Amino acid sequence: MLKSMAGRTVIVTGGSKGIGRGLAVRFGAAGLNVLVVSRHLAEAEAVARSIGDHASAFAADVVDQASCDAMAAEALNRYGSIDVLCANAGIFPAAKLGEMTAADFDHVIGTNLKGTFLSVSACLPTMKRQNKGRIVLTSSITGPITGYPGWSHYGASKAGQLGFMRTAAIELAPWNITVNAVMPGNIFTEGLDGLGDDYLATMAASIPMKRLGGVDDIANAALFFASEEAAYITGQTLVIDGGQVLPESLGAIEAMG
Repeated sequence: MLKSMAGRTVIVTGGSKGIGRGLAVRFGAAGLNVLVVSRHLAEAEAVARSIGDHASAFAADVVDQASCDAMAAEALNRYGSIDVLCANAGIFPAAKLGEMTAADFDHVIGTNLKGTFLSVSACLPTMKRQNKGRIVLTSSITGPITGYPGWSHYGASKAGQLGFMRTAAIELAPWNITVNAVMPGNIFTEGLDGLGDDYLATMAASIPMKRLGGVDDIANAALFFASEEAAYITGQTLVIDGGQVLPESLGAIEAMG
């Protein structure tokens, strides 16, 4: 049982759908004030309404420094503190090498990696004044551990987040600010709804646990990193993938019986 975090404040970027929505809802259920951040205000407002009176929405684009600064200022204005940042906003358009343009690459790196840096930087003044904070990055197994055709830019951004995390964890430790990352495998979100049952079954077949993860699986791990119980954990990653990265070949899956 985690100690209560009721009354603390979390910012969740990319909080209007998918894993971000799961993070916002889970932190809200734990009693935290939640600022749901998205480029699309109406979508963020819908998530905030589903959480309750201790949640609200804000429109921001993590690629823009002024937008991130405004996000942090508004969280402080509304709730009086910034205790947790879930730097979750990310994009994953597919483009193979030879077809990928410099603009495609910059767009993904700018959102996923630079956006992490800008979100963290915006929250640091408040966290340092408080002499305490929790930063949880949403990375991925893709890039740091695995690869997938069409996602070289995405993989680079997710691996880059972990390099950023390790040095940030050292620099921010004197202020009792921890920086950790969750690394999802194949997680079922609304973005997979249109892929069909056969495709989803193929995805699940490559996972030893024979199922896709849920957004709660990621949110529960993030909540732990944000807790008092995780106060001595920083610069670390947690892979949440049902064992997806473990088999050395398809033969290993088949040998499970």
